[in-house]
Amino acid sequence: MAQNSNGAGPWLAFLVGGLIVAVAVIGYFVYAGRQAAPDLAKSVDVHVSLPKAPPMPEGPKLPDMPIPVPK
Repeated sequence: MAQNSNGAGPWLAFLVGGLIVAVAVIGYFVYAGRQAAPDLAKSVDVHVSLPKAPPMPEGPKLPDMPIPVPK
């Protein structure tokens, strides 16, 4: 008579089976997606004309550094 195990076997098989199904579904969508679109002429023409920004104003003049007094 077989001994009663801790029950990890069925859960492990369920988890591995779920992972195999998930990989199969992802693989189907990846490979089927490449053939879904027929050969269409792919032409993209993007022209963006933006207005020219105004010139930046000049910043304030920095003050002159004071001359250190020798001690």
